[in-house]
Amino acid sequence: MQLNFVDWGLKAYDEALREQEEIFNQKVNQKLLANEIISQDFIVCQHPHVYTLGKHGKATNLLANEQFLKQIGASFHHINRGGDITYHGPGQIVGYPSLDLDKLGLTLRTYIETVEESVIQLMKDYSINCERLKGATGVWIDAHTTKARKICAIGVKASRGITMHGFALNINTDLQYFNYINPCGFIDKGVTSLKKELGLQEELNILEIEKKLYQHFLNLI
Repeated sequence: MQLNFVDWGLKAYDEALREQEEIFNQKVNQKLLANEIISQDFIVCQHPHVYTLGKHGKATNLLANEQFLKQIGASFHHINRGGDITYHGPGQIVGYPSLDLDKLGLTLRTYIETVEESVIQLMKDYSINCERLKGATGVWIDAHTTKARKICAIGVKASRGITMHGFALNINTDLQYFNYINPCGFIDKGVTSLKKELGLQEELNILEIEKKLYQHFLNLI
């Protein structure tokens, strides 16, 4: 099947959200007309520092006020995806796959599981063992221990089988920014990055990893 790899580079969150919504609405309309081929797009990007809260998330999981957010150069958006609060920033792969799940034979649940499995397979390339954690969407290291730490957060939306929002995979991420939230609503679990897990000082090549992840996802659908 044709799955387009699309890299938006570094893009402001509000700009990316508008573009996502335009693509989403266009594809929903195409599907309603039932006379056009809908493209399957694996969109990735990075964002400047930003916190986003899902529609059912708790605002109290943001631990910083507006003035402090300005001091650390971060913005905040309350949006319509699933999940609670998360952070996006430079050095993190943010994925917004724009897909027609019906054409792929996926449900929303199996789509999320496919994203998780793609990340699990990617981490194996770096000899890192990742797992799922029951009741906690995303990808974890040492998931069933007191050292449980998340390396990839997932929060998606789908309507008429068309997806938007997606995942955030920590590669070279400045993890200090997670100190100002309860990531995904958890207060007893940590957050990590590929760079930290590998014990590296130098930064990893984001584009190279994006393409590896894309290939793993393509192999699974």
